[in-house]
Amino acid sequence: MTADDRERAWLYHFQRGVLSREQALANGLTPDALRHRARPGGPWRRLLPGIYLTSTGEPTREQFETAALLYAGPGSVITGPAALRQYRIRTPETRLIDVLTAVDRQRASRAFVAIMRTSRLPDAQTRDFAIGYVAPARAVADTVLGLSARSEVRAVVAGAVQQGRCTTAELAAELAAGPVRGSALFRSVLAEVGDGIRSPAEGDLRDLIIRSKLPRPLFNPSLFLDGRLLAKPDAWWPDYGVVVEVDSREWHLAPDDWEATMRRDRRLTAAGIRVLHVSPRQLRTEPDRIVRDIAAALRAGRPAADILTVPSAAQAPWSTTAAVHRMVDSRSSRSTGARAPK
Repeated sequence: MTADDRERAWLYHFQRGVLSREQALANGLTPDALRHRARPGGPWRRLLPGIYLTSTGEPTREQFETAALLYAGPGSVITGPAALRQYRIRTPETRLIDVLTAVDRQRASRAFVAIMRTSRLPDAQTRDFAIGYVAPARAVADTVLGLSARSEVRAVVAGAVQQGRCTTAELAAELAAGPVRGSALFRSVLAEVGDGIRSPAEGDLRDLIIRSKLPRPLFNPSLFLDGRLLAKPDAWWPDYGVVVEVDSREWHLAPDDWEATMRRDRRLTAAGIRVLHVSPRQLRTEPDRIVRDIAAALRAGRPAADILTVPSAAQAPWSTTAAVHRMVDSRSSRSTGARAPK
């Protein structure tokens, strides 16, 4: 095998069998030979203008993403839901691949590729062969700016933070640097996450408590007894010794998870803490009953002795509630008029 053969084999492997027209011609194909291979029923398949899959069959996700970057040009990088999937962050399903390119590059969106011109073109944070992805915080920001449902924004933002893919401070920095237009939901949900909200269902509980004018709890704090971690409840009223847990079927589907919840409840009850359980569905269908139950528990409650409460935002210096709210509040005070995408 000659050096040219080895280089050609490496390129095919590195780009998962996807080539641009320029690369195919540089590797010895003539324009006529290229057209013959990419003809209907031929051994190659045209994925995008000037981009070819050098095999038959349905392209993989990675081949589509490689094709998107070759089409967008050098320096381009994948963001949005496609990048979130790479980081295993839940995101609304879409077949589109969002690609960031330089603001002065003339490329139009085509087929499965959504071109996003930006003056803040980052380097790839993660690479998978020829595919480059933005950092998780940028992928979250670019994704949620295109969402209109609060539940979807909550799921993406809270999921990214809960999985440790990025911090609230990193998200706040992306919010501050990005476009103002369309950022209201992102700003609002990020403030919730700064308060300790870690899931869409917890966000629904927070909204219900605020609407009902119940005393404001701490969300996801750490409770310690005799120097040992007792629990990290979803909502905690330290002045009343009351905990509310939002129990999803997903979390409690396995027997081990259910037994872990029962053990935690026994620890809390033994420490003099009253625990109320609600489901995400009940938050939507029985809000008044939940409010009555919480209110009754608070009326009958009293502080639990010897419990040390550490608010969730105080557990990591990069994620203090005050710092996040300062960044988010400064963002909301800026003009909300339209401006060029950043």
